[in-house]
Amino acid sequence: MGITLRQLEVFVTVAQEGNVTRAAEALRISQSAVSMSLAELEKLLGEQIFDRRGRRLAVNDQGRALIPKAAAVLARVGEIDTFFSGPDNQLAGLLRVGASSTIGNYLMPRILGKFTAAFPGAQLSLDVGNTEQIIQELLRFNIDVGFIEGFCHQAAIETIPWRQDHLAIHAGADHPLARKKKISISDLVQARWILREQGSGTREIFEAALAGKMDSIKVYLELGNTEAIKEAVEAGLGISCLSLLATRRARQSGALVALKTPFLDLRRNFYLVLHGEKYRTQLLRRFMAFCEEYSADGKGETGANV
Repeated sequence: MGITLRQLEVFVTVAQEGNVTRAAEALRISQSAVSMSLAELEKLLGEQIFDRRGRRLAVNDQGRALIPKAAAVLARVGEIDTFFSGPDNQLAGLLRVGASSTIGNYLMPRILGKFTAAFPGAQLSLDVGNTEQIIQELLRFNIDVGFIEGFCHQAAIETIPWRQDHLAIHAGADHPLARKKKISISDLVQARWILREQGSGTREIFEAALAGKMDSIKVYLELGNTEAIKEAVEAGLGISCLSLLATRRARQSGALVALKTPFLDLRRNFYLVLHGEKYRTQLLRRFMAFCEEYSADGKGETGANV
């Protein structure tokens, strides 16, 4: 058939970027070279893999079916290349990791640091977003593996339970509820709330915990960043549901107080997620095993007692 690795690389990059201009910049070639490569690939396949909408390209069903196969070929070739070019044939290569915000900001940097210290030939990148954004990045093969704190409803994504986290209702040190020994559902209904945006794993777990217990709450602010929520809660603007992992230092300093709400089940799982058709390179397999070992050794526990 005569398909080249370069044609597959161009195809996957355009599919990931969704734009010829950005793909050309990423590949450091001209836009005309990108267009020519795609045209040659479609001619060799005898099928269109993109729908043309003016100057825009949209991957069609045939193209979506080709993405994991093309990505797997490129990953295998890259694995061969790094195996023989790496230091003393040690683990090497690039791994793109995605994590939803609590994991990405408060847990994953520590794991990546330990992994790269153990395997200096490995290059790791980290993208942080909410749960839905990480799932979409996996579906587009923009990342190799993800870690999320919410539910995944995509059949194409393989979901592996990783570790447990504990959420808690938090108030600022000067908030009236921070000084109250026994919190009631009525207290929570009457309070002003500061919550993460829709699509956040924390928001989804929180709303599931409220189901059947509180019909409605007063949502004062919706913010897309946990640090911003912590600052707003510390300032007394309202209360919020946050991971104990994210508030450890603020609780230790006394700036935030975790309220005792035994009538709410605020436990949740963190999940390791990857595309079901993703080729698992040696680097990816070792990283997944490393994360499982990190989970099992008890390091960095959030602590359920508040």
